[in-house]
Amino acid sequence: MEISVIICLFGIGIFFILLLLRIPVALSMVCVGIGGNYALSFVVDYLPFHLYIKQFKTLLWGVIANYELTVIPLFILMGHICAKAGLSKDLFYGIRYFTRSIKNGVLIATLLACAAFGAVSGSSLATSSTMGKTVLPELKKLKYNSILSTGVLASGGTLGILIPPSTVLVLYAVMVEASVIDMFQAAIIPGIFALIIFILVTYAMSYVYPSTELEKRIEKKDILHLSPSQKRLLKIRTFPILVIFIMIILGLGLGLMTPTPAAAVSVGLVLLYVGFLRLCKMSQFSKSDLKSCFQDTASIVGMIYFILFGAEVLKGFITRSGLPLFLSEWVMASDINGWVILICFLLILILLGFFLESLTMILVVLPFFWPVLVTLNGGAIVTEEQAFFGLTHDQLKIWFGILSLAIVELGLITPPMGLNVFIIASLDKSLAMSDIFRGVMPFFAGEIIRIALLIAFPILCLWLPMIL
Repeated sequence: MEISVIICLFGIGIFFILLLLRIPVALSMVCVGIGGNYALSFVVDYLPFHLYIKQFKTLLWGVIANYELTVIPLFILMGHICAKAGLSKDLFYGIRYFTRSIKNGVLIATLLACAAFGAVSGSSLATSSTMGKTVLPELKKLKYNSILSTGVLASGGTLGILIPPSTVLVLYAVMVEASVIDMFQAAIIPGIFALIIFILVTYAMSYVYPSTELEKRIEKKDILHLSPSQKRLLKIRTFPILVIFIMIILGLGLGLMTPTPAAAVSVGLVLLYVGFLRLCKMSQFSKSDLKSCFQDTASIVGMIYFILFGAEVLKGFITRSGLPLFLSEWVMASDINGWVILICFLLILILLGFFLESLTMILVVLPFFWPVLVTLNGGAIVTEEQAFFGLTHDQLKIWFGILSLAIVELGLITPPMGLNVFIIASLDKSLAMSDIFRGVMPFFAGEIIRIALLIAFPILCLWLPMIL
């Protein structure tokens, strides 16, 4: 093993130590990337440090000045506006009204609302937080078992990471130079599968954790017993939101719109609708709320761009050390089956999910995993007949991207990190972390089944991009 590879492995170890010390992820990446390249300059003559530093004059601009990345702040802004204006609450109550005749309709409405809001916000954490504030009090009022209700909420929040438009999906597409539209189209069927599996798991759990007082509570004045005028108002407030959400998913999924114009139009429509509600005195959304939305969006987008810049710095260190090439050569020289290596990669992602959030996982591991998978598959110009996985280079990008995001979903609900679990727990101090983790484990098992199907049948990811 070359000394440069050893230095890289040592640097990666330092990176994880910094994370354990709660140093910000982006700062840890930048420090390890710069420090690692400085160390490499002492052992590799053709990697002088002063030439490496000069690239920083344009590196930051080169990373963030990407047209495809403009979709991120727009959809994040729309998510904040929907949350601040109470549109997410309207969405939940509207869907709940339409699922009133279904057993456990409130839980089904929770999952559907999480999926719809996730399509707008593009963030699982934002979905869990926003829908949790709306739905958790309702579920407590109806006396649902806390294990069942929190498990549905925390798991439903993960739908936001895969259902288009997804922030992480955009970043993955940019990093591997894949089509964002193709990635969005590929995510639709797996996203629907996730929703169906979650609904089935919810029904199964409702028999294990029955809510004996639910029927008594629903007999009282509730959303199911509104007056005709109240029902009409509820439909009026829900319909425009559903139209916007469906327009986004179908427009992107069918390739009728490109991501950035779709995001811009959607933000405009949401602002017009909120303005209409304000004129009709049906919303308290104010100028200060709009300013707060812009400030929150700027803060989150700044964090994302800083992490993306840090990932580029760390990626430069990893690439210059020769570690990806070393791993590719080692894999090709070994007798280990390629499918075993792929499974190992996915297991590593699950383990990393115990400690890292989704965005960091994708940006950190992609420089290692992607070159190895490309080499395993037969290179960048391989045909389907010659490829190890039976996929072309472009198809491999799509398939591995969807698989990676499905695994990243698991990291949001697995101990000890489980960011979605921590978010739900922070909304109600009376909830026990152990109960929430018990509630999400059946959904974890359902996700494992879905991932196995995606591995066995790549066509589930590739069919829509192929026909559209």
